[in-house]
Amino acid sequence: MTINSAVLFPEIENLIKTLNPQYIPEERKVILNPLIAVLQEKVSNGQEIKINFICTHNSRRSHLSQIWAQTMASYFNIKGVFSYSGGTEATALFPMVIETLKNSGFQIHVLSESKNPIYSIKYAKNEHPIIGFSKKLDDDFNPKTNFVAIMTCDSANEACPMVLGAEKRIPITFEDPKVFDNTPQQAQKYAERSLQIATELCYVFSQIKS
Repeated sequence: MTINSAVLFPEIENLIKTLNPQYIPEERKVILNPLIAVLQEKVSNGQEIKINFICTHNSRRSHLSQIWAQTMASYFNIKGVFSYSGGTEATALFPMVIETLKNSGFQIHVLSESKNPIYSIKYAKNEHPIIGFSKKLDDDFNPKTNFVAIMTCDSANEACPMVLGAEKRIPITFEDPKVFDNTPQQAQKYAERSLQIATELCYVFSQIKS
């Protein structure tokens, strides 16, 4: 896999280099392998890759997954990857997620102030920003067909046994850092979840052969 990391902001690139995907437990690799398989098939066939990360509120885990997936695709120079996120309901992107991403080196600007703010999230100088806001999984901002649905939380996985328009539906669930909201451990736990997601998606995209 060709690494094209020069496009990333240096702080993000340096963080990725500290990740240790070799230490991901085998049981987690089993969960990640179906995503690797479908991505590899798409790359081998020269097809676009659309991934929609889905959780209940589209406020925490699904956004972290969307942003790290797009970043890792760029880092490993995998072309034609378009990463999205959605929820079974719309709420708002939780502010601690934004702070966690800023601390990892992402450049973030508020595009619209409201109960559901819209953010520009950049991981590289010359790449389009990711537009971050909470939305339902079938929002017009998201693809309607030919996408891979990744279920990032147990409740969304159970609530959506089928995702309309998805060609593949893969559960890759993460523990919710929300349980640490308003505690002294909040920032630490959000950082830990972000790093877990980054590490696992680093592993996924590192396995793709172009």
